Amino acid sequence: MYDQPLFLQTLSRFAVVLPARYDVEAALSELTESVAAVLGLSGSGVTMAKEGRLRFVTAVSKASGEVEGHQEEEQAGPCRDAYDTGQVIRVRDVREESGRWPEFSANAVRLCVAGVAGIPMRLADEIIGVLNLYSQEPREWSDEDIAVAGVLADVATSYVVNASKLRQQEQLSEQLREALQSRVVIEQAKGITAYKHAISVDQAYQLMRSHARSNNASLRLVAEAIVAVGLQV
Repeated sequence: MYDQPLFLQTLSRFAVVLPARYDVEAALSELTESVAAVLGLSGSGVTMAKEGRLRFVTAVSKASGEVEGHQEEEQAGPCRDAYDTGQVIRVRDVREESGRWPEFSANAVRLCVAGVAGIPMRLADEIIGVLNLYSQEPREWSDEDIAVAGVLADVATSYVVNASKLRQQEQLSEQLREALQSRVVIEQAKGITAYKHAISVDQAYQLMRSHARSNNASLRLVAEAIVAVGLQV
């Protein structure tokens, strides 16, 4: 049975934080703590996919962190299967799955982890990671457990996707600023060169391009040298 008031409080909290600027790793760390608390688990974690491999991002407890790290190293276990199949993987007791994941099961037992579930983090038809659930005792993962974890996995996905879009927007803005700055300094250099040689700005531009090519330099660097130190072309 999940903690419904805490679940609603968690959703309310992240609904406020999500539109704001945030540190993704810190947000996911807080989210995994909330998942563990809402479902009464010993641990929870997030692994993200990069170039087809799952990479450990964050975990609530030391034990769950070590289990996550082992799955990253071996690329085998219920969370890897959740990523590969796009299906929720429910493991009541890892000791019953020693034939399926021998190394994972042995490592989980050593760390006092019994119940495990992997919830795919889905973006349209793409799986971008997995929300991982850990219980010290064997656990029959109910449909209610999985539904609650699925909602929180969607929240985690939203964080990652929004952060990626924000980085892309920032990169685009920086590129546009760079392009504008280049255009300004190039126009200044064209004017200076045209004045010095008593030629048109188009002819000045051709002189600058020729100098840049001859010296294997960018047009912006040549323009900056003309403006800053009086380079003659």
